[in-house]
Amino acid sequence: MKSIRLRDGKERSLLRRHPWVFEGSIARGKADPGETVRVEAADGRFLAWGAYSPNSMIRVRAWSFDEAERIDAAFLARRVARAVALRARLAVPSDGVRLVHGEADGLPGLIVDRYGDTLCAQFLSAGTERWRDALADALLAATGLTRLYERSDASVRALEGLDQRTGWLRRSAGDTHPAEVTIREHDWQLTVDLSEGHKTGFYLDQRDNRALFARWVRQFGSQRVLNCYCYTGGFSVAALAGGATHVTSVDSSAPALERAQAHVALNGFDAARHTTVDADVNRLLRERIEAGESFDAIVLDPPKFAPTAAHAERAARAYKDINRLALKLLSPGGLLLTFSCSGGVSADLFHKIVAGAAADAGVDGAILCRLEGACDHPTTLVFPEGEYLKGLAILKA
Repeated sequence: MKSIRLRDGKERSLLRRHPWVFEGSIARGKADPGETVRVEAADGRFLAWGAYSPNSMIRVRAWSFDEAERIDAAFLARRVARAVALRARLAVPSDGVRLVHGEADGLPGLIVDRYGDTLCAQFLSAGTERWRDALADALLAATGLTRLYERSDASVRALEGLDQRTGWLRRSAGDTHPAEVTIREHDWQLTVDLSEGHKTGFYLDQRDNRALFARWVRQFGSQRVLNCYCYTGGFSVAALAGGATHVTSVDSSAPALERAQAHVALNGFDAARHTTVDADVNRLLRERIEAGESFDAIVLDPPKFAPTAAHAERAARAYKDINRLALKLLSPGGLLLTFSCSGGVSADLFHKIVAGAAADAGVDGAILCRLEGACDHPTTLVFPEGEYLKGLAILKA
């Protein structure tokens, strides 16, 4: 087994069981991509077993902190089974469930979502790439399913020196099932395109927030709703389910808007209650303000503006601008759900950004609730970086 020796004093994070070792912490040692290495402190003490990545700034991702552990297919199968068992205990109100959430499940670089009878996986690190076949076998064994679609096309694979790859990884001989599934979420139905959709096809992390939004739309009597960056219309369906008389869904993707419109029909809502707009959100907000319009509820769920903390300052300006415009467009007493999925923007910073937007808009509001990802997307105590989705539900004064 190859060893990686850390610089003096760089062992502290691993002693706290944080799973990452950065390039600058390493004194000596190297290995092949994804190869299991023994990570040692400067004095030779064992710290962890990890997967080596020669191309990434995160040079090692820890598999285990137990020196007696053997990193093999059986180890990975146990980790997968544990993650799947946890989700069964959570009783998620959907058959669209995040089964494996990377570092939070002790499987750094592996994302797996279940959509009905189909799994969709992303192998995002050199370690999971090396163990790809063993992990696929473990996933099917733990779930009893036969279909596994791969969406290893995220940009972070380039940082690991890995090419992008998509397509069926596992399915039975003669199985011609398309890469599109229909899932149930709460009382709604939603379709997911595994081959083309964002992430693994859908934003399962917003499941609980969509349910809250439906309840609040009904509770506060929100009649006119604006859903910005709507993707395939999950929040739009929620608003209609909550009794909104009309929902405007905005996105810059025509295929996403087509699916959003299809979701309205699939759930039995009158098409006249829903309008899709193919537009840049920032520009549309300005145009609607100039036109003197207002909305009773607005959702801002933009894409990742800050992938790392280094991008936080530029992202803060973008978040502040759209929130300022949305608060101006919102009716007095109206509801704003605003989110950031940028790992480089903390929950505290996001709160400050939205507060600054309100000050610039000349309005105030009460924070109804702080929002986060659904429970099947856990954040662990030792890995706070896993908390990427944060949001605020605000009632405008």
